[in-house]
Amino acid sequence: MIALALAVAAASLAAGLLVALALRAAPTVWLQVTGLAFLSVCVPLAAVLLSGWVMFHMGADVKILAVAAGSASAAVVAGLLLAQTITRSLRRVGDSAQQLAAGDLAARAPSGGAAEIAQLADSFNAMAASIEQIFDARRELVAWASHDLRTPLASMQAMLEAIEDGLVEPEHYLPTLRQQVQTLSTLVDDLFELARIDAGVLRLELEQTEVAALVESALRLVRPEADARGVELESHVHGAAAAPLAPDKIERVLSNLLTNAVRHTPPDGSVAVHVERVADEVLVRVEDTGEGLPDDAPSRMFERFWRADPARSGSGTGLGLAIARGLVEAHGGRIWAENRPQGGACVSFTLPAAG
Repeated sequence: MIALALAVAAASLAAGLLVALALRAAPTVWLQVTGLAFLSVCVPLAAVLLSGWVMFHMGADVKILAVAAGSASAAVVAGLLLAQTITRSLRRVGDSAQQLAAGDLAARAPSGGAAEIAQLADSFNAMAASIEQIFDARRELVAWASHDLRTPLASMQAMLEAIEDGLVEPEHYLPTLRQQVQTLSTLVDDLFELARIDAGVLRLELEQTEVAALVESALRLVRPEADARGVELESHVHGAAAAPLAPDKIERVLSNLLTNAVRHTPPDGSVAVHVERVADEVLVRVEDTGEGLPDDAPSRMFERFWRADPARSGSGTGLGLAIARGLVEAHGGRIWAENRPQGGACVSFTLPAAG
């Protein structure tokens, strides 16, 4: 009789283990936990039924206890195996998180496992990639900013030393010193503006404004440089196009885009601004007849200090287009660049139109 009881207990244990192994392959944690709950109920229930059958036919309490102990052990072992599978997957994600917290920006969690854990690992990896990209951008920003700050500072230092040594009169270097101070001031202002955009503390005082009026104002600001370079400026406004916006910010966007276009348009070329309403957006396009954009420029030209093509870096801080993107996106719009089929470049941005 003892042998029969042990056989029933062994069968219950084997059944529990097989079900546990099957549950480990379940695609979601929810199915694994649900299966574990059913396993914990069904195996003891089966044991009770078997115990009743044994008791009815054999009348031995010891045998009943043996069957119950075997089935309960099966449920415990199955639960431990399944819990180990779940915790092992979570532990791998946790280990990767600890590596990232320790400064290893290349740490990534292994994918796979139940759907929820795989989704958690994918989300963690996406977050880690974003953090790595942010740190890379910060390092690049510091490197470029240091370079752009060092150049005028070194020039000013050399001029001051020449004045101190009596090699030149102070008045000789005053215009140049003033220009270098203006360069540094512009760079610091641009960096401060980007910091406010990144921190999400940029305050926009929105007004219902006709974009055409801002275009004319920006054209007036850029016209002296355009005339000096022999570049013609044009504006084409197609119908009324009003939007809730901060006029000073959008005028700065237009000025940045127009200045960039004028500086990369050859003499006798032209720069045109097109404004029109498209569905529930105001579309603004700044087109030039210059040399166009390099292949990787459309996807990178709004990055800070990006100067892969020195010919398009101009004499500015290298932050104008990055600031333009931040200001447009702060208004809920989009900005992008592309080459024109007939030659030249086109930078476009949208703004939510007035209702």
